[in-house]
Amino acid sequence: MATMGEWQLLDITCRKVVIPTIEGSSYDELRFFISVRRHSTMYVVNLLIPSCFLITVDLFSFMLPIQNIDRSSFKMTLVLGYTVFLLSTNDLLPITGNTIPLINFFLSLCLTMMVTSLLETIFITNLLQGSAHYNPPPRWIRIFVLHILGRLVLLPPKPEHQEDLVIKNLDVQEMVDGSPLSKENETTERKGTLKEDETLQVLKNLGRDLQAIHRHVVLHLKRSPSSEEWIRIGLIIDRLLFILYILFILVSFISIIIIWVNSYYSV
Repeated sequence: MATMGEWQLLDITCRKVVIPTIEGSSYDELRFFISVRRHSTMYVVNLLIPSCFLITVDLFSFMLPIQNIDRSSFKMTLVLGYTVFLLSTNDLLPITGNTIPLINFFLSLCLTMMVTSLLETIFITNLLQGSAHYNPPPRWIRIFVLHILGRLVLLPPKPEHQEDLVIKNLDVQEMVDGSPLSKENETTERKGTLKEDETLQVLKNLGRDLQAIHRHVVLHLKRSPSSEEWIRIGLIIDRLLFILYILFILVSFISIIIIWVNSYYSV
């Protein structure tokens, strides 16, 4: 007898059993017990290590800035690639019987975590991109998420800033330019040296128009307080789910390893 293929021959034992008959006689029966075990190297190299690599990439994808990069397309590519990987390696999986093999459970767990990560990214992206159209968050959400969970995930609430100094300066400059004294000075200059200051007056009007355009752009780009709060809530939830994702991966992998080792040495 020799070990061949994916099975490893552990032991062969023989036992003689005497079986009585109804007539009072008996006959001898030889029973052979063969102990075999699958080779685990093939499954580790072809299935477990690639799955762990993809789970690690999916875990580190949480570090991508969700406001600047489309993280959902990256995670969707990972899920699609892992699905194709499972279909291509389906022939390597052991045939299921009355009980589900542990490796099948492990692969299903990896796919479930990737899909859950994708759904979480879709939810956070929707929360960040649509924050400008949402109503202000309720008070209990601000207290629970911004103050409690924010400090828990090391994202405390930012202090309230004063109004933009640039806008204030523009307001003051516009008031000065629009004051009666300024108008009288401009009228006097126009009457006194109209031809000499024509170019200077054009530059002043152009500067005033540029200041008005700058103020309009700044006010347009400046987010409302409710939008800032929703964005802050989305970032806190994303950080919290990232931490929970790490804990779930560690607990799941450690549990599977313990079960695998116990089942390996109990044979």
